Amino acid sequence: MSDSSFAPIPFQLRQNIVPLHEEKFMLDSMLDGWSEQQSSRGLERKTAATRAKLIRRFQEFTETYPWEWTSSDLEAFSVHLLSGRRPLAKSTLRAYQTMIRMFCDYLVDDRYGWRQACSDRFGTSPRQICHDWNTVVHLVEYEGRPQRRALTYDELERFFEAADERVLRIQRAGKKGALAALRDSLIFKTTYAFGLRRAEVAGLDVPDLRSNPSAPTFGTCGVVYVRWGKGSRGSGPKRRTVLALAEYSWAVEGLLHWVKSDREHYGAAESGPLWPTERNTRVSLRYLDQRFAEIRDEVGLPPELSLHALRHTYVTNLIEWGYAERFVQDQVGHAYASTTAIYTSVGDDFKTRVVAQSLASIYGSTDDHELR
Repeated sequence: MSDSSFAPIPFQLRQNIVPLHEEKFMLDSMLDGWSEQQSSRGLERKTAATRAKLIRRFQEFTETYPWEWTSSDLEAFSVHLLSGRRPLAKSTLRAYQTMIRMFCDYLVDDRYGWRQACSDRFGTSPRQICHDWNTVVHLVEYEGRPQRRALTYDELERFFEAADERVLRIQRAGKKGALAALRDSLIFKTTYAFGLRRAEVAGLDVPDLRSNPSAPTFGTCGVVYVRWGKGSRGSGPKRRTVLALAEYSWAVEGLLHWVKSDREHYGAAESGPLWPTERNTRVSLRYLDQRFAEIRDEVGLPPELSLHALRHTYVTNLIEWGYAERFVQDQVGHAYASTTAIYTSVGDDFKTRVVAQSLASIYGSTDDHELR
């Protein structure tokens, strides 16, 4: 057990500085130290900045400082976040509580000396205020909105037909914007055909499209190299390769034509963004969300469905078509098979076929046998 009398002086306090506002100076020093600890662990600066922003928000809510915080402060903050016109989802609240817990863990670790420093200056020291009995418990694997799901085959067909119709409608009216509408349609088809996230499809450059020697018919679009995959626990973007599949040859064909012919009308660099704008910038995530919502509403799909539904649909369809779960997991970049399972919501037709095959293997053809 460590002796607090031998606790080190935090590095951030070793300089000969007389602060005008000692409490604020101490909080700033704590956050600087915590940020350095996270950077030392290889986490991104953006992750540390996000966590620090939440800690400052919590401090402003309590109007007290870390060495004064109590479990009641956390509970009041949690109730505040769960109330109002736009209450937080439980998963988000748990993430916030976890950040506060990690900050408190850092402060109470005597190897950093914060408890002794606060005791010497303020007569009290930080403590852990997050416990199992006052924080959100993770009970189920998936806590997203139940309304968010994969699209049915009929919904998918209606969506893509509407996206293509927008191109034709603009062309017939002789208005500007047909090229952008074509680009948007191909973005959505590529998102679905390769099971991509928003940031992954928006971040694609032309060199990220590569050939697959095992599938020469796909040309230079046999493989999509994803450079902006979702990281975990503050790590940087994860990279992976996604293979084009025979079931999506129709989408790959449109992508090939875009690269070879249509894209050049933007005057973008050959090795630049795959989806350029008229200003030679990259399409934004907000733009993609807006365009998806417009088409979704036009065909009467539920408002809860977002662009991410195309990725859900991709996973579901691959499972229905008989692809191995490990292959699907690698295609979409999930670290765990359980995450892929969350995305899967196979349709009734698939379930009916599975049951029919199972019965046939036991009883033979169900047409010739009556089940009793």
